[in-house]
Amino acid sequence: MNNLYWIALKSIWRKEVTRFLRIWIQTLIPPVITMSLYFIIFGNLIGSRVGDMGGFSYMAFIVPGLIMMSVITNSYTNVCSSFFSAKFQRNIEELLVAPVPTHILILGYVGGGVMRGILTGILVTIVSLFFVRYEVHSWLFIICILLLTSILFSLAGLLNAVFAKTFDDISLIPTFVLTPLTYLGGVFYSISMLPIFWQWLSKINPIVYMINGFRYGFLGVTDVPLWITFLMLILFVTLLYVIAWRLIENGRGLRS
Repeated sequence: MNNLYWIALKSIWRKEVTRFLRIWIQTLIPPVITMSLYFIIFGNLIGSRVGDMGGFSYMAFIVPGLIMMSVITNSYTNVCSSFFSAKFQRNIEELLVAPVPTHILILGYVGGGVMRGILTGILVTIVSLFFVRYEVHSWLFIICILLLTSILFSLAGLLNAVFAKTFDDISLIPTFVLTPLTYLGGVFYSISMLPIFWQWLSKINPIVYMINGFRYGFLGVTDVPLWITFLMLILFVTLLYVIAWRLIENGRGLRS
């Protein structure tokens, strides 16, 4: 039976990875082009006027945030669009009646989102090397935060797909929640530059902790305690996983 579960997990994961790799021009290239424009406009043109930030060039300072932004967006989008398409086309019903637990279904879809997020992050990192050179402070922090963040937003995308009833619904959260929180998460600035009230308000935004933790892995500087970053990531991953499992197990929004 365990072998059956492994085959099911591998099949779902392979389907998800093949799905976005088959149309790599639409899934992997656009975020790389977008981030390259950010590097050119904010890093080279505006960064030369801003000067150093936190003891580093402005380009070096924003690179970790831009990498994390691409990981968040692509992890979320991949699972959300794929799961909702399966639900819309009634393919998901075949998985629901299959003799495999809900955990396998969730892990398969989340694994696909994580793979796309990480591949996009790697490509953006490679492109960033054409604009700035930096020494990595801690690979351990980079890998751990990258994995936890991509898992978290893959789960968030799964939840969005479960509740979505139309294709328009899957764009509401990215447009009105995810994008504002990401841009206000300290990608282009240090929250220590803000007035006290706005620093306190920024710390309510969970993406602030993810970006700062990732930046610490590259540069060794952060505006927030690292233990809060890991605690928040683990708690959110656990919470979203439990919610997703309950909803799919009960067939919420999936069974006619």
